Amino acid sequence: MSATGPGDDVVHVDARGTRCPVPVLRLAAAVRGLVPGTTASVTATDPAVEHDVPAWAGMRGHQVLEVTCEDDVWRVVVRTGG
Repeated sequence: MSATGPGDDVVHVDARGTRCPVPVLRLAAAVRGLVPGTTASVTATDPAVEHDVPAWAGMRGHQVLEVTCEDDVWRVVVRTGG
């Protein structure tokens, strides 16, 4: 992981091979304490992230930027809120 603020690199969380709630928990831990506006992504094989991450993001004031799936691997990108 390597981001501290807007414009910096994206914080990447690899949660492939795990099941709910692990992808959300790993993403939450990764963004805790980051500057608002930081971009983070989680990659997972659990299709539940399509709904779980946006629900978590909405409760925490983060913005979902992208949800994609390719070859059964999901990627959800969020921008941290304040």
